[in-house]
Amino acid sequence: MKRLFLPLLLCLCPVFASAEVFQIEDIRLDGLQRVSAGTVFASLPVHAGDLIDDEGIRVAVRTLFKSGYFDDISVAREGKVLVVSLKERPAVAEINIDGNKAIETPDLLNALRDSGLAEGQIFRQTVLEGMSSELRRQYVSQGRYGATVISEIEVLPRNRVAVNLTIDEGKVASIKHINVVGNQVFDDEALLGLFELKTTGMLSWIFSDDKYSREKLSGDLERLESWYLDRGYLQFAIDSTQVTISPDRDAVFVTVNISEGDVYTVSEVELAGELILPEKFVRLLILTRPGMTFSQSLMTSTTDIMIRRLGADGYTFAEVEAYPDIDEEEKTAKITYFVTPGKRSYVRRIEFRGNTKTDDEVLRREMRQMEGASASNSLLERSKVRLERLSYFKQVDMETREVPGTDDQLDVFYTVEEQPSGSVGASLGVAQGSGIILGGNISESNFFGTGNSVTLGLSSSTYRDSASLSFNNPYFTKDGVSAGYRLAFTSTDYGEFDVADYTTDSLSTSVNFGYPLSETSRISLGFGYEQLELDVGLFPTLEILQFIRDNGDNYKMITSTLNWSQSTLNRGVLATRGASQRAGVEFSTPIGDMEYLKFSYSGQYFHPITRSLTLHLKTDLGYGIGLGDTDRLPFFKNYYGGGFGSVRGFKRNTLGPQDTPFPGFDDSDAFGGNVKITGSAEVIFPVPFMKDNRSVQAAVFVDAGNIFDTDCNQTQANCFSPEFGELRYSVGIGGTWLSGFGPITVALARGMNDGEFDETEFFQFSLGQGF
Repeated sequence: MKRLFLPLLLCLCPVFASAEVFQIEDIRLDGLQRVSAGTVFASLPVHAGDLIDDEGIRVAVRTLFKSGYFDDISVAREGKVLVVSLKERPAVAEINIDGNKAIETPDLLNALRDSGLAEGQIFRQTVLEGMSSELRRQYVSQGRYGATVISEIEVLPRNRVAVNLTIDEGKVASIKHINVVGNQVFDDEALLGLFELKTTGMLSWIFSDDKYSREKLSGDLERLESWYLDRGYLQFAIDSTQVTISPDRDAVFVTVNISEGDVYTVSEVELAGELILPEKFVRLLILTRPGMTFSQSLMTSTTDIMIRRLGADGYTFAEVEAYPDIDEEEKTAKITYFVTPGKRSYVRRIEFRGNTKTDDEVLRREMRQMEGASASNSLLERSKVRLERLSYFKQVDMETREVPGTDDQLDVFYTVEEQPSGSVGASLGVAQGSGIILGGNISESNFFGTGNSVTLGLSSSTYRDSASLSFNNPYFTKDGVSAGYRLAFTSTDYGEFDVADYTTDSLSTSVNFGYPLSETSRISLGFGYEQLELDVGLFPTLEILQFIRDNGDNYKMITSTLNWSQSTLNRGVLATRGASQRAGVEFSTPIGDMEYLKFSYSGQYFHPITRSLTLHLKTDLGYGIGLGDTDRLPFFKNYYGGGFGSVRGFKRNTLGPQDTPFPGFDDSDAFGGNVKITGSAEVIFPVPFMKDNRSVQAAVFVDAGNIFDTDCNQTQANCFSPEFGELRYSVGIGGTWLSGFGPITVALARGMNDGEFDETEFFQFSLGQGF
């Protein structure tokens, strides 16, 4: 027995020794450089005074490794002191990225930082490898299949490293072929016309529509599915999609396999849930009817209409779901609209953000949704539209948030982005047809953020010297009645302005008031006084000479204006949808020296053609006559045409009747007429290579129009009564940029059907003039 016991005891001694437990009196850390001792002690699961064995040491080592700060860790014991030796991982001193263009460096650095790789942080090889793979995936999603990302680690002194990323983005692969397989009812041309992705064409270098991206393909597949579902193909399915790449990674081939299925009709339409509104009224909102071919767009539009109608009554969080119940045998579908109105919501607070210049009061007075009132989606949206029409903001966004702890209150946030609305200080401008314009001015449609329009300035050009002061308060009363005034002195030498040789010195003053008739229309009334002195050269034209003989050369006129305007434009400047029109009459009263009457009408209409193209139609019409002892419209009130705002491609103010030169002279100038007819059709398109098109607008256009006169002298050249054959035309391309110095407008146009006395002009521009 003793012989067996002694060997067994000897075998167990190492086990007892390795499992020895001791109490820690102190912990010493060796090797720390940047990581603080407090960070290590916070990570250690043991502290001074604790008992520890080998298993506890292993747990401590694993815990420190998980912190990610160390490359190597060893633990030893010196008496009752636990000694922890640490080798820190290097820190990232700098990150250098080279070769990237499609993804900007700040975006790459932000992505690296979000993943845990940034300057000053601990370097981790696994994070770098993961980010390199993710960057390659990002480039692949953009169609850059040949992109490579090479990472190099440069060791620096004091246990630091520099991370160098060399990126070769490669070329975006072009789509060479898109094939839809399985379509029987609709041909390839009709279906491929739905796709945003296109095969390489003549304009692909501008629109980049032949560049493959996963997001664009997903959108195209959704449009393809909607196309079929809107035509009754309820069982339509996209079976598979294959995207293949050529061996050189420059070409992409897309194949979409589909199953069309059969056409289904609507058998019944039912309502379920809590209707709130009378069922008879709700059914009037339904666009789908029994017997109609099923249409997903009509079904979705019906739910949207119901939600908006409930939202108008304060049920802001209402939900309406549509469920089609399919009958395979009869090829019909019963549609059930399930209404969940929720609780009526109330607006607790409306806040504005981003208005660094414009006062809150200016924004708040445009609100149609009031705080404390029942929330209305239509009023919230109408308030947003009114802010967009102010022309002070580049963009307006609206957000609603539920108030925490309540189920019937919400806060509304309008976030705006300010844009230039005028200029303050000295000005220097150039406008073709006007020459160099020098002056000091204050011209603001949002004067110091008050929403008032103020213009004060002195200007001088080759044809005009002027001093003016004008003011307009769009909210003279809280009801939206506007009030304004204008004082001006202008000396104009029309001989330098491509019209007849005469000068006018005009001193005028006017007041005007406007009254809103509705959300989109208003009427305005103005009264003015003008004293005008006419001066002609030594050899005046016969028309001016005759007018002076009949009426003199000094006139005092008391005028009145009455205007009606309506606008549903989405923006105050550079609009892209909606319409506006203005009709007005201007007349001088018998109290003055001149009596005349002028009618005017202008209108424009925007209609989206595609997601990126907009049709813009506009017209400008005018007609004037003399009244009382004034036989005809005073010639200095004539209409002129040509150039911007009229028929581009023709020199400014040169269209229409010419004057009759003094006997012995041959040169005639534009004299203007009492009838103005102009119109334009434009297709607005996004400016290529520009990410933000909100302050710039480009268009191809066709202009038509001319200046006519209903009382032409026999000696006048180029004078016609209104007739279609005498219209002038032009085609071209142009653009406007709202810069910080004012709008810059350029046009390239070719005039057509020009007459003997018309002056064409291919290139036209305006810089730093007009707000």
